[in-house]
Amino acid sequence: MPQERPGLKERPSPDADGADDRPTLRVAWPQAWRIIASRYPPIDLFERVSDDPRVWDALIELEQLTNPRLRDEAGEISLVPPERRVSGTNASWVMAAFTHINRAGSRFSNGRFGVYYAAAALDTAIAETVYHFGRFAADAADPPRREDMRVLVGSVDWTFEDIAALPHDIKEPLLDPSSYTRSQPYAVERHEAGSDGFVYPSVRHVGGECIAAFWPDTVGVPIQERHLQYEWDGARVRRYFDYSRDVWINLG
Repeated sequence: MPQERPGLKERPSPDADGADDRPTLRVAWPQAWRIIASRYPPIDLFERVSDDPRVWDALIELEQLTNPRLRDEAGEISLVPPERRVSGTNASWVMAAFTHINRAGSRFSNGRFGVYYAAAALDTAIAETVYHFGRFAADAADPPRREDMRVLVGSVDWTFEDIAALPHDIKEPLLDPSSYTRSQPYAVERHEAGSDGFVYPSVRHVGGECIAAFWPDTVGVPIQERHLQYEWDGARVRRYFDYSRDVWINLG
């Protein structure tokens, strides 16, 4: 029997006009863990152009006249409505997830909009990102190599659609460990419908929970917590190095 999770709302019946309200869960995590590659330099653009996100488009366009490289730093700012942008120290780590999108897509994006993925526990974030780093290295036929990773941690207090509370026949394809065939179209439909994103069971770490946030203002601005190094041996990631503890940790 699934474990009861605080804050779960029962799935309501469709109302008279056929609208379908999805089950939601209030996510209140004091720590939300996100891991990104360290080789991508920190983007501080959204921390220095202005404290008012509503004027960013004009200021960025003006600065691009004298600094063409700014386009790479700004990414696709138009993807984020002004009222959903965040600013201040470290805000760029959040904004970058939505302005520098992964064109290859992910579980809950078809590559046309950004998603901020984070986990309730560090072990879950590691399991998720180790899998994706390993798959990327395998697809690229990379020789043995190492990759430094930056660990971010912030807080989250927001209500998301709850994938775990969906009927089994809908939920299971969305959490398919090897295919995004069903999850991407589902996410596109919910994104277009105005959803703020999902909370869902980790596919790579039993018992772990993750969020896939569709907008910057739904997540807390994080700080850098530590650095890790993933070791790809040519076949898989078998261990990682934790710089904060100065130790190699083997993966099961």
